Amino acid sequence: MKMTPRENLLSLYRRQGYEQAPIHMDLCPAQYRIFMQKTGATEYEQFLEYFSFPYRVIPGLRALSRPAAEWGRYYPGGLKNGTWIDDWGIARQPGSDPASHLVQMLHPLEGDITMDDLKKYPFLRLDHGNEVEMRAQADAIKRNGLSAHGRMECTIWETSWYLRNMEDLMVDMMTGDEKAAFLLDTVTDISVERASSFARAGVDVLQLGDDIGMQRTTMMSLDLYREWLKPRLSRVIRAAREINPELLIYYHSCGYVKPFIPDLIEAGVDILNPVQPECMDFGEIYALYGDLLSFNGVLGTQTTMPFGSPEDVRRVVFESLDIAGPKGGLFCCPTHTVEPEVPWENIEAYVQACREYPPQKY
Repeated sequence: MKMTPRENLLSLYRRQGYEQAPIHMDLCPAQYRIFMQKTGATEYEQFLEYFSFPYRVIPGLRALSRPAAEWGRYYPGGLKNGTWIDDWGIARQPGSDPASHLVQMLHPLEGDITMDDLKKYPFLRLDHGNEVEMRAQADAIKRNGLSAHGRMECTIWETSWYLRNMEDLMVDMMTGDEKAAFLLDTVTDISVERASSFARAGVDVLQLGDDIGMQRTTMMSLDLYREWLKPRLSRVIRAAREINPELLIYYHSCGYVKPFIPDLIEAGVDILNPVQPECMDFGEIYALYGDLLSFNGVLGTQTTMPFGSPEDVRRVVFESLDIAGPKGGLFCCPTHTVEPEVPWENIEAYVQACREYPPQKY
């Protein structure tokens, strides 16, 4: 009996075999406009259906609203036109038209602040009034044969430094300043609340993540990571798994994260996204950890997708899926957002390669 897309994806992630290589990609606004022009689509759901994406994301807990004026005192220099402030109070200034999805962040807690300043900050507050709706949405997605996912990347580290500024938070951590513990614990508490709500809603996969890698090295030492971030990530995962032991935990970090992989596995991560080929070799990583971890994203958005040919794209897809073999363990897809310079022919080549790849050939 043929697997549903949900059954196929979950079996692949659990390394129990699969029938069809699944497809997924995130398009930047410029590429999404090309998709609409080529297909006549007018709604995002049509994009998901057109490529037969195997999962859908449910909304999380709503934020309790705050008056806009509450944030003004954190940006005394004012904000340029088009800037928006998110539910955490982090201001984002837009980029140029072709890269409008890329923003410059302004940090409301940066600089010389006191513990009193930090304790008075209006941190995100969540409204649990839509939990019944979250459960209904997850159930409906699964009834339709698709996998239900909850997304809460920027789980601890990124949200914390977005608020404080990376350099300031790094200094706080390295000097053992109490502000670091207070900020990271506060963000972790909120992440536990969010993760628990997704687990109660019945999602199949919970997407967590914090960028801890750079292009050629890690963002911090293992000692610093193990002291400040790993215990807090473990706490978030443990809280969700206490509600749903079958929940699959997906973790996103761009860049070179090879030294962190054993710690991520110990913290409870099941799926690593991505294995960025400009930073790490998928064959090497799979040989080391393929029996303990599954992977999502190996098709380089800095290399093969923008600068390779359709034949190059097809070759990388087939070679990567061959490495994982018939048991699965790899959702082969672009490592990050597909940016404006990627030829549409390469997007089509990726989709076609996944559709033609036959795991049954083994």
